[in-house]
Amino acid sequence: MDDLIEAARDVQERAHVPYSEYRVGAALETADGEVFVGCNLENANYSNSLHAEEVAVAEAVKEGHRDFARIAVSSDRRDGVTPCGMCRQTLTEFCDDDLAVLCDEGDEVTEYALGELLPNTISQDTLE
Repeated sequence: MDDLIEAARDVQERAHVPYSEYRVGAALETADGEVFVGCNLENANYSNSLHAEEVAVAEAVKEGHRDFARIAVSSDRRDGVTPCGMCRQTLTEFCDDDLAVLCDEGDEVTEYALGELLPNTISQDTLE
């Protein structure tokens, strides 16, 4: 199994999911090979919840990274979960369309390109 998927699986244990009981972990690899992880953190009103991918991006950006190679996403159900629309847009802020998105399906991993998951995204170019 890919080390990035393993890192996403490992961080799930730290998730705070008292409402959905759906643990998600994400592992974001920088262009220079450093890995930052995140897990979902639910809030009773749901809209203030943080998604695993957002937490991983925030950790990497906090440490000065802005160039990313790939991200792995895994749920405790190994159901091939992909980043939601909000997380796709967050990734687009820092990543090109060719960012590899690895989705854990248990014994298999499905790989997408970010642009495949979120075509025609809102970007700085579209806002100008």
